Amino acid sequence: MADKTNAIDQRGQYELVGNGTATASSGAATLNRYVGRITSESLTTAAAAEYTLTLTNDRIEATDIIIWTVGLGSSTTGTPGQGGCTVSAGQAVFTVTNLHASAAFNGTIVVSYIIYKTA
Repeated sequence: MADKTNAIDQRGQYELVGNGTATASSGAATLNRYVGRITSESLTTAAAAEYTLTLTNDRIEATDIIIWTVGLGSSTTGTPGQGGCTVSAGQAVFTVTNLHASAAFNGTIVVSYIIYKTA
C-alpha cells in the first residue's frame, strides 16, 4: 500500500511530497517516513569525538541507500561532519563527527535524510 504522503504524478513517476520530523533521545529516534529531519538531544560532543544517532524506520530495507546531511541545530559551536551510515532492515545508524579542532557542540544538531530504494 502506498504511503499517503507520496503520490504518482501524471508522468507515472513516484514523487516524495511529504516529510517528517523527530527529536532524538539518548541517540535514538523513530520516524517512519521516506524523507525526514531528526533533531538530536542537546549535545556536548567534544572536538574530534563522534555522536551516533540510531533511526528506527519501518520503511528502510537492508538494500536501501540513505542519502543524508548533518548541520547545526541550536548548537553554536563545533563543526558537524558525516562519518558514515550503516543500513539494515528497519534501521539506519548515522555517525556524526565533530570536526572542530577545539570546540564541543553546545546544543542540538540536525540530521536530514532521504531513503533511496534500490529494488
